[in-house]
Amino acid sequence: MPDFFWLGLLLPVLIFFYWRNNNLKLASIKVPSIKNFSGLSSFRTTIRHLPFVLRLLALSAIIIALARPQNKNEEQQAEGEGVDIVLCIDVSGSMTAQDFTPNRMEAAKKVAIDFIDRRLTDRIAIVIFSGESFTQCPLTTDQAVLKSAVENIRNGLLEDGTAIGDGLSTSVDRLRSSKTKSKVIILLTDGENNGGLIGPDNAKEIAKAFGIKVYTIGVGTDGFAPFPIKTPMGVIMQQQKVTIDEKLLTAIASETGGKYFRAKDNAGLEGIYTEINELEKSKVEIATLTRYTEKFFPLVMVALALLLLEVILRFTLLKKFP
Repeated sequence: MPDFFWLGLLLPVLIFFYWRNNNLKLASIKVPSIKNFSGLSSFRTTIRHLPFVLRLLALSAIIIALARPQNKNEEQQAEGEGVDIVLCIDVSGSMTAQDFTPNRMEAAKKVAIDFIDRRLTDRIAIVIFSGESFTQCPLTTDQAVLKSAVENIRNGLLEDGTAIGDGLSTSVDRLRSSKTKSKVIILLTDGENNGGLIGPDNAKEIAKAFGIKVYTIGVGTDGFAPFPIKTPMGVIMQQQKVTIDEKLLTAIASETGGKYFRAKDNAGLEGIYTEINELEKSKVEIATLTRYTEKFFPLVMVALALLLLEVILRFTLLKKFP
């Protein structure tokens, strides 16, 4: 109880009265003339204030003990059910287009990391696809591992192309054995399906069969966008038409219970992930258990030891003779 610290104001008062009383007694002190006791008298004079100091220290310890110092320990327990989410990201060559800053792929990676930071209690997996698909990271709640997996995404990891069906089916495979009621895929692409072993319609039906909701995001500005093209003379920027199969992406989202979004710039993409984050709330309650450990007992023992030492000094070395 912090209010007991006000008792500390007694300490300077006690010091003042002790100092005043000792100054008054100083004039009446008689120095013994017996030489055999001169050494003992000098030692007693040196430590004559020690009992008072011990009493002050004991009183300070008692005041602190009355204030009940404590250690505070908090434990958080998650109760409820989170969401299993797969971030399915297109890594084809067209994702290097620079209608986003610095390009589509880096913008997609940034919003993915921001999204991971917001989903503290959910399991998340990372799937990438271009002409084929690959699980970059399986379902986990380890945010450090997830963010590292996203940061390591780059163009050229897979055969080029846009196999939307393969990306979606691989994402479904990550979730099919999940026992969680809420299973979500966020599929981001900037093109049209042009390859892969599994067609987008078949992948969509598989997602529906497993009760998986799919949010689809089409990335790219309207009209033309600057693409970096490698030439013998170096990399040059060339304007290419943006082609996104919005009809397909809309059908995948609507038939699985999700929603289709179109991102035309960085701000738009960030807003889409924010909206999805709001739509897919985790049904998890964080219960905080607070425990306090009392720390006053050692102070009480110190105070008793100091008072005992004062008594011993007064009845031995500082004992007053009649």
